[in-house]
Amino acid sequence: MRDDSEDDGITPDLLLQAYMSGIFPMAEGRDDPELFWVDPRRRGIFPLDRFHISRSLRRALRRPDHSVSFDRDFTGVLDGCADRAETWINDEIARLYEALFDRGQAHSVEVWDEDGVLIGGVYGVALGGAFFGESMFSRRTDASKIALAWLVDRLNLASFSLFDTQFLTHHLASLGAIEVPRAVYHAQLSEALLLNANFAAVGPQDVDGLLARHDARAARERG
Repeated sequence: MRDDSEDDGITPDLLLQAYMSGIFPMAEGRDDPELFWVDPRRRGIFPLDRFHISRSLRRALRRPDHSVSFDRDFTGVLDGCADRAETWINDEIARLYEALFDRGQAHSVEVWDEDGVLIGGVYGVALGGAFFGESMFSRRTDASKIALAWLVDRLNLASFSLFDTQFLTHHLASLGAIEVPRAVYHAQLSEALLLNANFAAVGPQDVDGLLARHDARAARERG
């Protein structure tokens, strides 16, 4: 796969170095060819032991009208995330993350309906024990929440310690995400990068196991 991003100096290796330094790229819009680096003063993260599965999400996870996969259609998830009126995913962003996926350093979670149509998903970058969530989309109620629940379960199984969401939204906060100061985030990132988590090495997951592990973590959190 040709890496056209090298034409203006941004390479996949530079992008990974940026993540390790705590910054990430965005574009002003789909048609803006330029990228800029972001290092928020307050960072959104998901504490991996506090992801919240509500009763409605639990029912959605158990519904037989969908299936979930990992790294099966990274391009489809990327396109789904960009398929909105306003997006920071331009052609440059797409090329860079496709290149990282080809190298096994970016990953996706896909949610499919009964007819095999992609209805939701999330993608991000894995480095050491840190997962940097980039974007998610949903074409059916709860599809992105389902993708996040499966992603959090996989990150826990693979011994990741940091799930970076970049910014905190009301939607993410309802699922357990929090905001931390930049210095706290950078300290957590430094520790996470020392780990050797492996996103792709996790065995088969099923919804019963996912919910049992979630409930066990919730019980420990309650003390």
